[in-house]
Amino acid sequence: MMSAIVLNEKMEKASELALPESFSGINPHNLYLYVKSAQAAQRANSATAKGRSEVRGGGKKPWAQKGGGRARAGSRRSPIFVGGGQAFGPSNNRNYDLKVNKKQKKLALNFALNEHAQNGSLFIVDTLEVTSGKTKDAAAIFKALNQRDVLIVKSILDEKTYLAFENLAPTYVVEANELNAYLAANYRSIVIDMGNSCR
Repeated sequence: MMSAIVLNEKMEKASELALPESFSGINPHNLYLYVKSAQAAQRANSATAKGRSEVRGGGKKPWAQKGGGRARAGSRRSPIFVGGGQAFGPSNNRNYDLKVNKKQKKLALNFALNEHAQNGSLFIVDTLEVTSGKTKDAAAIFKALNQRDVLIVKSILDEKTYLAFENLAPTYVVEANELNAYLAANYRSIVIDMGNSCR
């Protein structure tokens, strides 16, 4: 059974908290599907090109159907002409959304958290606040954690803490209701502020 590391106020290991049984034995494909869906939703979908029906001109037949020794042509808007429409070009009306049901979303998040616990990179603290709102103080917390990058999950995100971590590139702060499998998989470590609930 995997456990999360419980930290004290100095960001030192104090104890461990076992994860529920439901976090183990999850198929990793659930995480793959969720990450794929999240990345698809981020696509700009702005690439577009005009087809032969959208470019200007082409009202007149370029040359006679027969007698010229050339291949027949009906419009200058054909893709074979310079300035003609593009054949099979990109269109910005394509829908890239991939559906992931609620059960799969939950399984994906549980799997990601379990992986962090297995790697010793899932941490729990009673409270994590930067009342000064200064990045210097947030950097001191990050240094004490001794991690490459950190996703900080707060039960309720206060403005001072958000401002303190906002300019600290290796960290990202979200509220608990915003946590998802994509974010969990995107960071090498996670610190969860339990809001005094793990005492």
